Amino acid sequence: MRASLFSFVRPIIHLARSPASSICSWIHAGEEEISRSCTVGNIYSPGFTDVRFFKLYAFCVYEPTALQQGDDNSSDIFMFSVQTSSVSHQGPNQRRLYSDLMNGYNPLVRPVQNDSQSLIVSFGLTLMQIMDVDEKNQVLTTNIWLQLYWTDYYLQWNPLDYPGVSNVRFPDHLIWKPDILLYNSADERFDATFRTNILVNSSGTCSYLPPGIFKSTCHIDVRWFPFDVQRCDLKFGSWTYGGWSLDLKVMDADISNYIANGEWDLVEVPGQRNEHFYGCCEEPYPDVTFTVVMRRRTLYYGLNLLIPCVLISTLALLVFLLPADSGEKISLGITVLLSLTVFMLLVAEIMPATSDSVPLIAEYFATTMVIVGLSVIATVLVLQYHHHDPDGGKMPKWTRVILLHWCAWFLRMRRPGEERVRSACHNKPRRSSLTSIDLNMSTSASQCTNGNMLYVGVRGLESIHCSTAATSSDSGVLCGRLVGRAGEDEMLIPAGQVTPVGSLEIEMAKILDEVRYIAKRFRDQDEGESVCNEWKFAASVIDRLCLMAFSLFTILCTIGILMSAPNFVEAISKDFFT
Repeated sequence: MRASLFSFVRPIIHLARSPASSICSWIHAGEEEISRSCTVGNIYSPGFTDVRFFKLYAFCVYEPTALQQGDDNSSDIFMFSVQTSSVSHQGPNQRRLYSDLMNGYNPLVRPVQNDSQSLIVSFGLTLMQIMDVDEKNQVLTTNIWLQLYWTDYYLQWNPLDYPGVSNVRFPDHLIWKPDILLYNSADERFDATFRTNILVNSSGTCSYLPPGIFKSTCHIDVRWFPFDVQRCDLKFGSWTYGGWSLDLKVMDADISNYIANGEWDLVEVPGQRNEHFYGCCEEPYPDVTFTVVMRRRTLYYGLNLLIPCVLISTLALLVFLLPADSGEKISLGITVLLSLTVFMLLVAEIMPATSDSVPLIAEYFATTMVIVGLSVIATVLVLQYHHHDPDGGKMPKWTRVILLHWCAWFLRMRRPGEERVRSACHNKPRRSSLTSIDLNMSTSASQCTNGNMLYVGVRGLESIHCSTAATSSDSGVLCGRLVGRAGEDEMLIPAGQVTPVGSLEIEMAKILDEVRYIAKRFRDQDEGESVCNEWKFAASVIDRLCLMAFSLFTILCTIGILMSAPNFVEAISKDFFT
């Protein structure tokens, strides 16, 4: 800066002692590119930035007579020139430098001193944002600024020869630049970079930083979705140059200005240089691969998919707690199954149609659907047991042993009223049945004298005959005892209504038929009710057994499937508790 200042001030001091016409002619000679439309105090030119120098130039252009008429204000001009000595003299120097650099320059020639040398290009990138991760189409969209640095042997100059010019800028089509592209690009134009100028300094170092929205193919592994970590490669390399002509040097990726994504957490962006050999050529083809490692944030999927699925699978367990007589057990199971189907459709919409791996959440949904489906089947079996027709037959012996004895004992279940019946049987004396009554003649005689009744056997009237007949001298009442077969019940008949034995047998036979029918109906009802209660108790045992089994299976599947993800604990701790 000091050298350029003195180089500018010295001719000004020398000219200040000369006539004014010499000063103006010097300014004219050095600044011919100033626009002729300039006015005093308001001059525009793209090559100059200091208005004070423009004023001096305009004064010399439009008022030369003022200096020629004796206004020899050489001291003022000298002071003014010293004040404007800080003006950048970059305009003409840049113009001359551009002309010198582009003289004979060919942008098609690789800029090396010796054609056998390999041009080294330092390559890096600045990751600004992860814009989208399309799992279905397996495309990663990122906002990236590329960083390319190389040395152009033909674009070097001595800064002393061009004062104030430390660097220049060229459009990318005017000078040579490496044809580095994104190999795994998914963009329609393939190269999505924005063309920018190339910055060149005096040593020939070229800096090319084109920004762009890059769409790259990425193999999305949904095996552990939504607790997955994805690794997407960005492979950059020269499209036409081999390793003997152009070599790549990897630089660290810059993520200091990264904008956080709501769905993905950026873990790291490591870079690696690789070399590939192809059958066509002996020289290697280097490339630089940056791997974008990102972890999916699971809070959204946990609240909208996982927690509802867990709650729905819990509702499936309520099917076994619902009474069979309510008539809603099957309806509840089918409703839960349809709800899980809807969630499965939501997951299928965002997952890629691939058979390489099954997503973790799909496994969990499928397992839950199997559990709910089995619960519906078990519910049908329970209802079939509960509403079993007593005329359909008794319970098989093996079913009674397994369900009513072993499973009931394991589940600590007892039949309704079982304790009450057992206590009554142990505490109450044995009750003699009606068929075991054996009334002797003395009892019959005493009861006849008191109640004027005749004891007659109830059963076996087909062989009934009159065994005894006696007349009480006290009451004048005929006491008789009709005895059937041994051990049969007896019946009292008023003595005043005693009819001949033949008609008595017919009437008693009709009465006994009716009594037998009624007794049989009661016995059948009692037996059928006992069978129904047996089947209902077996149904309740199956309900309780399925409740415990499905609860245990649901808990184990939930913990086993979800916690099998490698970063399950990390995802829960970072997304749900931070």
